Amino acid sequence: MNPATRYQQPLAERLRPKTLGEVVGQQQLLGEGMALRMAFESGQPHSCILWGPPGTGKTTIARLMADAFDAQFITISAVLGGVKDIREAVEQAQTARDGLEQRRTIVFVDEVHRFNKSQQDAFLPHVESGLFTFIGATTENPSFEVNSALLSRATVYVLHPLTPQDLEQIIARALAAQALPAMEKIASERLIGYADGDARRLLNTLETLTVAATQEKLAEITDAWLLKVLGERMRRYDKGGEQFYDTISALHKSVRGSDPDAALYWFARMLDGGADPRYLARRMIRMASEDIGLADPRALRLALDAADVYERLGSPEGELALAECIVYLAVAPKSNAVYKAFNEAKALVKNDGTRAVPMHLRNAPTKLMKELDYGKGYRYAHDEEGGFAAGERYLPDGMAAPGFYRPVERGLEIRIAEKLRQLRELDRQQGQK
Repeated sequence: MNPATRYQQPLAERLRPKTLGEVVGQQQLLGEGMALRMAFESGQPHSCILWGPPGTGKTTIARLMADAFDAQFITISAVLGGVKDIREAVEQAQTARDGLEQRRTIVFVDEVHRFNKSQQDAFLPHVESGLFTFIGATTENPSFEVNSALLSRATVYVLHPLTPQDLEQIIARALAAQALPAMEKIASERLIGYADGDARRLLNTLETLTVAATQEKLAEITDAWLLKVLGERMRRYDKGGEQFYDTISALHKSVRGSDPDAALYWFARMLDGGADPRYLARRMIRMASEDIGLADPRALRLALDAADVYERLGSPEGELALAECIVYLAVAPKSNAVYKAFNEAKALVKNDGTRAVPMHLRNAPTKLMKELDYGKGYRYAHDEEGGFAAGERYLPDGMAAPGFYRPVERGLEIRIAEKLRQLRELDRQQGQK
């Protein structure tokens, strides 16, 4: 390779590991005695799916596996490719297998979750026949995004985001290769935080900084200059990806667990990651009804008000109202009694037969209905002592009280539970008369 061609290669490609020992991070898979390391050393490739965030080494590991087994390496991008590319890969694998060298083939499918079911199914007969070894790379949970048939034929390896120490090692390698100017330690630390565990992002940013520093004839990249060049930090996660849902799950569970600090942290992470504050407002409304309920009915009103304030003010001012709501929801007494009661009621109705409305509860707007005893014997609660018709039944005839709603001993539901016990006691006394 001539120097001009080498110079044109992206920094990430120039520093891509050539051996397994050069791989930074993923020691839970590649360390001595670890699963993927043992697969390399076995001499027998197997189909697998590499699942992890961007820039964690999925493509590098796939290429190194091809090198380790002296296999033909065919790459298919599920974003740009289709059945035609799969067909061509099959033909190339057949040629390699039937040729004089009888080479193995590894077919690497990047972003495999982008392929639809029929496209994923196209690999199955060739994986089963051993024509080629299939390696898929995905940033999404393969349990949801990869067909179960293909998933059952591949080992799933989980890759982790690179640690700050890993990224520091990559910067050191770039400096050693004279691929970038010297860098202030604080600038290096800021850049590592900016990369957020993604080696590709780190190297691409380093390359951009190097070009800019060269143009300005800087001998050293300082923290002040780095801040000026980077501007507003890039968002940290894909708003439609699994990390998004993991983070909103952490937010919801922090509120449910009554930890306002953790709730604020995940809320800030969501905003920093580019989440729509309106989406967060909707989730808060759900938290108020699902996890707080009647233990503090004000929580639902506050969530609705916070959503309304955000609509009026927008970002960033309206985000404060949402933050206030998050803290309130976290410290409010918790009850999922209504949530559970509603789900139990829905389940009963779904599986139960259609029970008739008792005659005394039916409406009687016409003479005929009255003659048929519609509404006969109904007791108007407001005319009864204490506004309660003790002993009156409101469930279908023959149906035992299901006890859906069971108030918890927290917040307002303590008083609600006391009230219900008083009413049930009046019912019991009425039944004894």
